[in-house]
Amino acid sequence: MSVYYSLRLAAAAAAVLGVSALSVVAAQQPKQAAGPASFDRATIPAPGATPELKVPTWTTMKLSNGAELIVSPRHNLPLVSVAIDFVGGSNQYEPAAKPGVGEFAGAMLSEGTTTKSGDDISNALQLLGTGVRISVGGENGAISFLATTDKVERVLQIVEDLLVNPSFPNDAIERYRARRLVALTQAKDRTASIASRVFPKVLYTEAHPYGRSVTEQSVQAITRDDIVSFAKAYFTPGHAIISVVGDVEPNAVRQMVERVLAPWNAGGSVPSFEYPQVPPQKTTTIYLVDKPGAAQSSFAIGLPGPSRSTSDYFALEVLNTMLGGMFQSRLNADIREQKGYSYGVGSGFSYGKGPGPFEAGGDVVTAKTDSALIEFMKQLRGIRGERPVTDDELKTAEDNLVQGLPQNFSSVRAVNGSIADIFLEQLPQDYYQHYAQNVRAVTKDDVTRVANKYIDVDHLAIVIVGDRKAIEQPLKATGIAPVVVLDLNGDPVAVP
Repeated sequence: MSVYYSLRLAAAAAAVLGVSALSVVAAQQPKQAAGPASFDRATIPAPGATPELKVPTWTTMKLSNGAELIVSPRHNLPLVSVAIDFVGGSNQYEPAAKPGVGEFAGAMLSEGTTTKSGDDISNALQLLGTGVRISVGGENGAISFLATTDKVERVLQIVEDLLVNPSFPNDAIERYRARRLVALTQAKDRTASIASRVFPKVLYTEAHPYGRSVTEQSVQAITRDDIVSFAKAYFTPGHAIISVVGDVEPNAVRQMVERVLAPWNAGGSVPSFEYPQVPPQKTTTIYLVDKPGAAQSSFAIGLPGPSRSTSDYFALEVLNTMLGGMFQSRLNADIREQKGYSYGVGSGFSYGKGPGPFEAGGDVVTAKTDSALIEFMKQLRGIRGERPVTDDELKTAEDNLVQGLPQNFSSVRAVNGSIADIFLEQLPQDYYQHYAQNVRAVTKDDVTRVANKYIDVDHLAIVIVGDRKAIEQPLKATGIAPVVVLDLNGDPVAVP
């Protein structure tokens, strides 16, 4: 977890505990042992050696039902991570008029089968010392679990029951619907949640899957038939990748999976990832969403970016690390450390099969909303060349990326996720072996080039959610862009 998001979580914890976020952060830090009296705290310790990267190997096989099987032995602990990833997600399988159906189907899969109730399933998993995670995202979904070696087959038998015999009980559907409606209502009280829903709608519109979001109306409209239809089309082996990492051997795993998942009949195929054209981006505009009395203003600044398959990926990763992807990034160093307007700001590219967004943002104290916007724009222009990239910045960003890579292989679950990404994103099989080399090959000119190519400061959508009465006039006074007022759903508001 990045420092930026740690600070965001600390701020949330502070709100609950009624103390300052900094005190929460401080309380989370381990106590330092007393050092020698001659210890020179003015000298920055030299960085340690770069951790050795051990990229695991794996074996791929095709199962009789059409699913792909990947097995990577790792015998240091009697643990096994199993994941069934599905290529494609709600963007490919969900009806445009029914956003949220995929989420419902994923949540309901473990609520009961024709042979067991939801409580029976939960109790059985508890006795096996594990749990099953089920999710359906925009472009992929997964069913996964972690178990000791001797219990893997018994957990997989439960997963087979969920896949083949789901019952989707009405009472569980209504319980989930009620919880989801409460969560959506509560989200309207949080400026960051509002910004995260309005920002993609402004960029892509609801005509594009990237611009849609789950609403109270869509949750109310979902029926049991919708959920059953989605699950029947989605949870099929034709677009499934089963990855098994841990204390296992490939041939034994294949025999076990074929035996246990025999009732999971062949069907389905890898979906198309064709998306509608992204609407032309308007001249840079401030989209202001009124949240009366808000103590902070939430920023989401950006525009549609490239897909994950872009050849500029490594240059963009270095660029973003430098701009807003690490604690000492330009944005955080300026707006948090030097100006003190925020507990933390950052930036990132959300790569997808289509043009996922670039976004810079964070929460800023209300009184400094206009000042923070000036700093955001200064840093976005700066990375394009107004403030040239230095050798030290480039090295720090590249070190940050390269030295962080070993954590992708720090546990069987992490290894499993890293291997699955290779297949889900259609990356080269030797992607991780050449990762450091590709990062180190990025130059200062590369960073400036991709910044100018992908961060078009003349066509940014600047979504700010905050107390309109306090921030609208100061924002207008900056002269950065015209202000358009939107409601909580991202729809225009008539301004007298």
